[in-house]
Amino acid sequence: MEPDAVQPQNKPFECRDILLGALSTMSDWTDVYIGLGSNLGERANTLGQAVECLGRHPGIKVLRTSQVRETVPLGGKDQPNYLNAVVQARTSMNGEGLHAQLEATEKSLGRRREEKWGARVIDLDLLLFGDQIIRQTHLTVPHRQMHMRSFMLEPLKELAADLIHPFLHVSIKELLGRLQGGDFVLDAQRPQLISVAGNIGVGKTTLAQRLLDKLGGTILLEPYEDNPFMPEVYAGRRAFALDSQLHFLVHRAAQLEDGALRPGQLYFSDYLFDKEWVYANRLLDQRQMALYKHIYDRLSKSITAPSLLLYLHDASNRCLERIRRRNRPYERGIETAFLDGLGEDYERLVAGWSSSPVIRLDAAEFDCLNEVHLDRLVEQIQHYVCVGPD
Repeated sequence: MEPDAVQPQNKPFECRDILLGALSTMSDWTDVYIGLGSNLGERANTLGQAVECLGRHPGIKVLRTSQVRETVPLGGKDQPNYLNAVVQARTSMNGEGLHAQLEATEKSLGRRREEKWGARVIDLDLLLFGDQIIRQTHLTVPHRQMHMRSFMLEPLKELAADLIHPFLHVSIKELLGRLQGGDFVLDAQRPQLISVAGNIGVGKTTLAQRLLDKLGGTILLEPYEDNPFMPEVYAGRRAFALDSQLHFLVHRAAQLEDGALRPGQLYFSDYLFDKEWVYANRLLDQRQMALYKHIYDRLSKSITAPSLLLYLHDASNRCLERIRRRNRPYERGIETAFLDGLGEDYERLVAGWSSSPVIRLDAAEFDCLNEVHLDRLVEQIQHYVCVGPD
């Protein structure tokens, strides 16, 4: 096991400095964060050499280095595991000059740029350059997909948990929480499905409709009004529970099965397919559950997973108020205790979710009918799915 601390190698190595007029005045220093990665050779020593090389440059002051973490390759690539860390530094260079220095350091340590996401001796990424947003041909800061990658955000959180991302406008700590330990890749070749999950009466359909109005696409709705068994179930006739659940299951599976959604197209659903278990566990008896599970297991193998999950939550009493206002006859018997139980089940489901990033929305603070709130969410969504700005 290699040590957590980044240790420079004892043998000498060449450290190439780039000084192309990129230095600002010495009083104008900017805080920066640099991601380090290596999965070839003596990984820990190479990271140490990189930190040493950066610290020797007259325009860079290394302040702190995070612990080193071992991570699996992004996208399940068949290559060795990485060691990753983040360096906090100050620089008197501009962003372009620092980027050039990072590339020179990579080259001096043996980096060869041949295959995208291929194995590499060293990888140095400029994650943040103060609070600046840089969009140039060969340089994008903040790093384009940093918010999708736990292996970048975890060491960054160690150094600056409360730092605010320049264009997402949330903290590094919150961004990391959205990933729940996962690493994700924007993939324009898959359907861009955004699923809205939450308790009965929390406002899922309204939110999905409002996002559709803002972003376009296609909306996929639950067939509440078409389910002939719902009134029976809510009236307490549990014999109809299996029929009701299978009605929903078959309909949702038909909407989300492989091939039903087009690659690169944007979709919104006012449900999460996996929520089937939340209701099945509450409504079905043991014999019903055995049959339901058999059918669910077969159908779920060919379901399109969301690219982003929006989890809308609120207090049960507020959900009940909305249920009363919409006045569906079969929902009149719903009580707060039932919503409390569903809410707990949803929390467990979302806490264990690992298929996509999760944005949590507290309905007590977020109102999708408020244009400012909605526009902020839309801006965030555009960085988690392949729509909107690059």
